[in-house]
Amino acid sequence: MTDEDRGPARRFDDVADAAARAFRLLPAAPQDEEPSGGRERRSPAHRLRTDPDTVERDLIKLVLTLVELLRQLMERQALQRVDSGDLTEEQEERLGATLMILHDRMVELCAQYDLKMQDLNLDLGPLGTLLPPAE
Repeated sequence: MTDEDRGPARRFDDVADAAARAFRLLPAAPQDEEPSGGRERRSPAHRLRTDPDTVERDLIKLVLTLVELLRQLMERQALQRVDSGDLTEEQEERLGATLMILHDRMVELCAQYDLKMQDLNLDLGPLGTLLPPAE
């Protein structure tokens, strides 16, 4: 029986199982490590916990985060082009409408997977958050 015969639900299960096995191979940082040689103790890295039941949602969250990052970058570039006068009025209208439709679709996709737009702003630790704060 091929993957096509098993249907998308079975393929999602296979992906979830494979991801869970892969993440179990990641080592966790020692929780009780003592500082050595006068160095400051850093907080230990968080162990990545996976759940086969949520792997699809987590993957969707990651994909939507990347799409939102690209959407925001495109929006900023469009604003720069509008400010510099590079676009005709018709191009500005079309670009604005397209960006609004993309934003609305992102909100719909987030709702479909029980996410909020704020959930897409990944915390990168000492680097801060991936996306700028909402205006």
